[in-house]
Amino acid sequence: MKHHIGRSAAVLVTLAALATGCGGAGSDTTTKPTTGGSAGTGSGSGGSAVGKADFGTVFRTEERFKQALPDPASMAGWTPRSASAEIEEAPEPAASCGADADWYCARIARGEADYEAFGEEAQFDLTAFADEKAAQDAYRKEKSWSAKYTKAGVAPVPGVESHAYYRNAGGLDGLYLTLCLGTTVAQVTLEGEGSSLDPATAHSLAQIFVPRIQKAAAAS
Repeated sequence: MKHHIGRSAAVLVTLAALATGCGGAGSDTTTKPTTGGSAGTGSGSGGSAVGKADFGTVFRTEERFKQALPDPASMAGWTPRSASAEIEEAPEPAASCGADADWYCARIARGEADYEAFGEEAQFDLTAFADEKAAQDAYRKEKSWSAKYTKAGVAPVPGVESHAYYRNAGGLDGLYLTLCLGTTVAQVTLEGEGSSLDPATAHSLAQIFVPRIQKAAAAS
């Protein structure tokens, strides 16, 4: 996984061809995320999509993408660090991505927003693909790639496919929750040095992120 921790803030740019379809309509929960408790190992958060919502439009504006990423108002208790987005000038066609290719292959755009609190960093990533099949393929590749790590017991997120795992990289402990929503793959990451990362926190952050993505798509 490539993460840009501590990167300076950047201006969000216009994105194209984002829609939601493989995720349902989650609840619009903005409860303050909590931390604490033991990380444990658990059984993961895999689950099938329910309540599928079909949006016939796509993200085409900077404003729509900003709406999808959690903002300071929805992240009470967390300090914003950065927000950015980038468009692939020459995205790879999905047909060129082999079964073992990097799951980012064929992405058309990516954005992130970072927050910090409780000695941890929370990062929200949203990766866009040209169609739902490409997003689902990417999600499955990421899930297969992450299978070598310890599963995290994050509760299933209503209406979306998801899985979670722990990973240590660069001296930081990380809890990664990956979700599939329509033509996007979203990821909530908690990272901290020697901290005990709580699955309940990852779940509460996803309950902020998922409805924002769905509402932004519905409003486009």
